[in-house]
Amino acid sequence: MTGPGPPAGGVPPAGVRTVGPGSDRTTRVVLVRHGESVCARDGIVGGIRGCTGLSPAGQAQAGALRDRLARTGELDGATALYASVLPRATETARAIAPVVGGGGLPVVEDCDLCELHPGEADGLTWTEFGRRYPEPDWDTDPTVPVSPGGESWTGFVERASSAVARLARRHPGELVVVACHAGVVEATLLAFLPVGGPGRRLKLHTAYTALTDWELGPVGWRLARYNDAAHLAP
Repeated sequence: MTGPGPPAGGVPPAGVRTVGPGSDRTTRVVLVRHGESVCARDGIVGGIRGCTGLSPAGQAQAGALRDRLARTGELDGATALYASVLPRATETARAIAPVVGGGGLPVVEDCDLCELHPGEADGLTWTEFGRRYPEPDWDTDPTVPVSPGGESWTGFVERASSAVARLARRHPGELVVVACHAGVVEATLLAFLPVGGPGRRLKLHTAYTALTDWELGPVGWRLARYNDAAHLAP
């Protein structure tokens, strides 16, 4: 499922409202997946030790999103800009910061917005990971940690979705932008939509630097768009 493309003339896509303080009580949270990372390109488990930031391709993807946002102005009304503490997310947030909320918002880092914490596997190649640790069968038991000291799937979904919900409560009626990870996007889908609960895995492919747009209103969460990466189209 791909969201609407860049709006013409700075007008938000259909179904996506530009919400600011005082306009109504709907809170809008836009999740931005980071660009391609060096650890993903090189097959390294990318926790806080293994992540070394964006690859050249990832920097270009973040630049394409920045150019889109400068052209459309679709995130001009943002009042806060958050990122996970992993370099691939913070670099993406800093790349788009000049065109989010008028360009004056600081990037606030929050570890609860990180991808699944890999524990002892952090920094290994995926080949080394496969030799050292049994691959958890999360389709059978999603409560098994990925490696010693790491998170389980259910623990990650609870932590990441709760972090996004917490930001929405912190900024009622505002537009919040969050640079995060594909797993965080999936965690919100599992937690905010009736799709089976935190133990399930959707196994979606969320594109690099894609936008996923949530609205929180009086009747709960509404998914306004998912996986909008029109700025990466040829």
